[in-house]
Amino acid sequence: MSMQGIGFGYRERAPYACDPQRSRGRLVPENESPTRTVFQRDRDRIIHSTAFRRLKHKTQVFIAHEGDHYRTRLTHTIEVAQIARALARSMRLDEDLAEAIALVHDFGHTPFGHTGEDALNEKMKAFGGFDHNAQSLRIVTSLERRYAEFDGLNLTWETLEGLVKHNGPLTGADGQGLKHPVPAAIVEYNSQYDLELSRYASLEAQCAAIADDIAYNAHDIDDGLRSGLLSLEALEEVPLTGDILRAVRQKYPVLDDVRTSHEIVRRQITIMVEDVIRTAQTNIEALQPQCVDDIHNAGRMLIGFSAAMRDKEKLLKSFLYKNLYFHESVIRIRKSADQIVRDLFDAYMADEQTMPEGWREGPKHDGLAPRARLVADFLAGMTDTYAVREHRRLFDHTPELA
Repeated sequence: MSMQGIGFGYRERAPYACDPQRSRGRLVPENESPTRTVFQRDRDRIIHSTAFRRLKHKTQVFIAHEGDHYRTRLTHTIEVAQIARALARSMRLDEDLAEAIALVHDFGHTPFGHTGEDALNEKMKAFGGFDHNAQSLRIVTSLERRYAEFDGLNLTWETLEGLVKHNGPLTGADGQGLKHPVPAAIVEYNSQYDLELSRYASLEAQCAAIADDIAYNAHDIDDGLRSGLLSLEALEEVPLTGDILRAVRQKYPVLDDVRTSHEIVRRQITIMVEDVIRTAQTNIEALQPQCVDDIHNAGRMLIGFSAAMRDKEKLLKSFLYKNLYFHESVIRIRKSADQIVRDLFDAYMADEQTMPEGWREGPKHDGLAPRARLVADFLAGMTDTYAVREHRRLFDHTPELA
């Protein structure tokens, strides 16, 4: 890989980077800070939010009480932000914007990870469903109530666009959803503040998206090895990790298993990051973008893995699904977590007085749909520990998460 053109934080932004001085602004106009850019201010608001703190007790793969060293949704988010910032720096993009999008991308996750989301989505099917990305938008535009002059965090257009579209456009030119209908929360907000759902997001947002993949592919291996559900011998059969493991053993033939596992993880992150940088360089050179609009109109993602790395990553994900995410011990815990979320939803829908003060004042005269959304907002904001505590308060028996 050529080091020419790589940014190390000392050079001015590329012409196609998002420029905080040219931000499209906020839905509610504010006097901006004289000491921080608008994207730095977004990042700081995200970090100081209640939703950010809740991530420390939300599941990534393993329930928090299973061990102090497993990733939580918060530590995962921090790892994603570090990788996103490194990628943005290398491409001379706005590091603060990439970091802000990475830090906010998982705000909408329920307790118990994707298990909780699946359960809540099933319960909400008759009321528009539940989508964690749309819930993230609800949190930062409505549910966080910290400021005197507005609900939410009043983030810039660029941060909100990156949050909503970091995985690509949501609609075609006709406004119809590409893969499935656009969640109502996104449609509603977009009617007030057009996020241009049919166009591609900034390169900063694309950095955050690929950083998410890089982070969880690596740290799920680390957590899987720590738990004993994965083994170094099994990793030998996976092309990406197998090549890394053989290289480590060749250089350090007597290295213990713990250090060997850490070598695999750190080398995998490096290999994936460098692959993304090389691929992005090629794509950017081919497009020759001169401004941010050229990125929005590119017609494809420019930040991603090479074809060869995509194939390796696909095999790695298949391995992780088979041997970790759907391991019988993980599935057993997921069934208990699923039951907790379903029970809580039913209890709150049956009697809103069971909800804490401050949540009981939800809509009472517009039918079930507004109440269901209120319950979903409350449930989605819960940590794993609070959900278990609430279930124990309301029910005689709570499933064991072990």
